Amino acid sequence: MHIAEIISIIEQMAPLQGAASWDVSGLQVAAHRTDATRLAVCLDPSPASVSAALELGAQCILSHHPLALKPSLPNRIDHYHEVLRLLLTNDVPLYAAHTSLDVNSDGPVSWLARELHLDNLAVLEPTGPGTGDLPHGFGLAGDLAAHIDLSTATVSGPCPESIRRVAYCTGSGSSLLEEARAAGADIFITGDVKYHTALDTQLCLFDVGHHSLEEEMMRRAAIHLQHACPMLEVVFVPSASPFQPVHPRVL
Repeated sequence: MHIAEIISIIEQMAPLQGAASWDVSGLQVAAHRTDATRLAVCLDPSPASVSAALELGAQCILSHHPLALKPSLPNRIDHYHEVLRLLLTNDVPLYAAHTSLDVNSDGPVSWLARELHLDNLAVLEPTGPGTGDLPHGFGLAGDLAAHIDLSTATVSGPCPESIRRVAYCTGSGSSLLEEARAAGADIFITGDVKYHTALDTQLCLFDVGHHSLEEEMMRRAAIHLQHACPMLEVVFVPSASPFQPVHPRVL
């Protein structure tokens, strides 16, 4: 399948016009190759994920996070340099669907809303017209209709006696805390919550980490792309959160 066709299908799921102005969604590293039969999907374009994708025979890679928000010269032997080396040596293109995927409320970013059967959905920060029932934008809120397990999260703010409406934003979404309150949410789920945000919040705030919601989002993005393009083999490259509990033997 032609690389341009693969990119076109990705952009139907994550339209570039919806990306934030500060973002660098889109083609990250070009390649001479024009065709691919296997696409690898991952959260981060890290050396570990790119190496794993290449070992699986990937001829094109889609990541959520960009290779760099501020691309620079590869003048240091670091992860950036290593990923460039791997991609260029193997002639494999890298594409990132970052905020272009985050704002598509009808796409994989809404997986938690679907999993919890949230009703009466609303976008917390609309950014433009969407392609479905909801506008493009960051974060979602909806009425809860299923059990939710947040035993691995950290919590701050007042805990409600019952939860009727849930808001969430994948990645680092605590800047949408007030929008979550305005949407009538009883709790707000996101990642990377800062100390003073947690200290001052008037809404029950669950920090599940940056990794968990987006890792699952990309797994489901891989499934979506496989259904959208059955002639292309799509493989998901799993990753682990860089934040791990301390093993007792370490101490």
